[in-house]
Amino acid sequence: MSTENEGTAVPPAPSAPPPAPVDAPAASAYQGHPAPGAAPDPGRAAPPAPAQGADQGHGPTPQGPAGGTGWGPHGAHGGQDPTPSSSAPEASWPPPPPPSTPSYGDGGAGYGQGGWGAPPQPPAPKKNGGGRGRMLAAVLVAALVAGGAGGGLGYTLAKENDSNGSTTVSASASGGNVKRDPGTIAAVAAKALPSTVTIEAEGSSGEGGTGTGFVFDTQGHIVTNNHVVADAVDDGKVSATFPDGKKYDAEVVGHAQGYDVAVIKLKNAPSDLKPLTLGNSDDVAVGDSTIAIGAPFGLSNTVTTGIISAKNRPVASSDGAGSQASYMSALQTDASINPGNSGGPLLDAQGNVIGINSAIQSTSNGGFGTGQAGSIGLGFAIPINQAKYVAQELIRTGKPVYAKIGASVSLEDTAGGAKITEQGAGGSEPVDPGGPADKAGLRPGDVITKLDDRVIDSGPTLIGEIWTHKPGDEVTITYERDGKERTTELTLGSRTGDS
Repeated sequence: MSTENEGTAVPPAPSAPPPAPVDAPAASAYQGHPAPGAAPDPGRAAPPAPAQGADQGHGPTPQGPAGGTGWGPHGAHGGQDPTPSSSAPEASWPPPPPPSTPSYGDGGAGYGQGGWGAPPQPPAPKKNGGGRGRMLAAVLVAALVAGGAGGGLGYTLAKENDSNGSTTVSASASGGNVKRDPGTIAAVAAKALPSTVTIEAEGSSGEGGTGTGFVFDTQGHIVTNNHVVADAVDDGKVSATFPDGKKYDAEVVGHAQGYDVAVIKLKNAPSDLKPLTLGNSDDVAVGDSTIAIGAPFGLSNTVTTGIISAKNRPVASSDGAGSQASYMSALQTDASINPGNSGGPLLDAQGNVIGINSAIQSTSNGGFGTGQAGSIGLGFAIPINQAKYVAQELIRTGKPVYAKIGASVSLEDTAGGAKITEQGAGGSEPVDPGGPADKAGLRPGDVITKLDDRVIDSGPTLIGEIWTHKPGDEVTITYERDGKERTTELTLGSRTGDS
């Protein structure tokens, strides 16, 4: 299954609507309209009727090496679907995205046509982005004006009734203290928000976008998605802004394209950083409550809720900017995730991080006049157990380490398993001589149908499942050869770097 990344550029919306003027009720009165209770002015023309307006406005089936099975790096952003091919996968790393790649759910969620788990893409740099903000501001002002008028009218009527001798019982001016117990959404959000940041990344050419990240340790390391900061890796600029408005310059410490995980470090980090508590994604159950924090469409510090809709969801995601994909065995949630949410934490009901919001399944049209996809209740997060391991490796060495089986598999979405190709990428051997698959007795043409107890229905599913493991892990491979089912034990090898 594939999805889209949230990294597509979109006109950013203001992080918060502008405050309404104190005299909003009076200012809201349309010139030419008499104030409530005033006699109409016969000499004044009626105001023109308001204009009616409609302001509201991944991939192919290329073949490639199996999950770290000796492939090249995966792309985190893939836009156009590559042309399906029956040829062997290319030798370069990463493998191209499979047909129907989902989009990223970070600051750029929702690319691709009908893909599965594209990362939410970050909205584009803040250019010409005031349209939606002005519309929202107008709506809020109008609401305040209506409230003010209603309040004034109510007060007038009360005065009149009172003068006629009727009595009025007024409610208490205070509703009492509001207590938010630990475990409530409000309590979880209040604790997690101060440790969640909005990330702005900009490449040397000026391109970039907005995403989200969260505090990983007291040294100033922030975990996010690779596709959020990819544009800023080479001579770019990265900054992180906390909910209190404090903004820090940062640098990319390391990034893993295939995993779609990256780590940045704050420059001159404050001494009072509070890392979010990491949970255990293996213990998550379908139906568990979830809380997502991010900056959808540039609206920083947004909190949404939902549940875990599914586990171990195979997702190949792309951000629409290239021809490579990232692979994961994802947590699926119906918590609203949109472009700008990418890299943000997915929390459980106790406030523990159980995943990194990374991709969404989307329709082809996102609305808001941008053509960018938005949430339809199908969001995908990288399980925190995997992301934690990747982040620690990036902090330690600056490079990702991938588990691999040492064989090239077809990326065609056959649903019958992951077939080891007859020819390797770029003419190389389909099974690495002396590699894990070779030692386990696997051959070209074998179709892998299970890894341990996980059903494997395609090459991308195999890759995502392999990458939930660490190099050196022993796994049981179930495969078919000549119509017969067989099993073999295999010790996963390793590959360092994305290329």
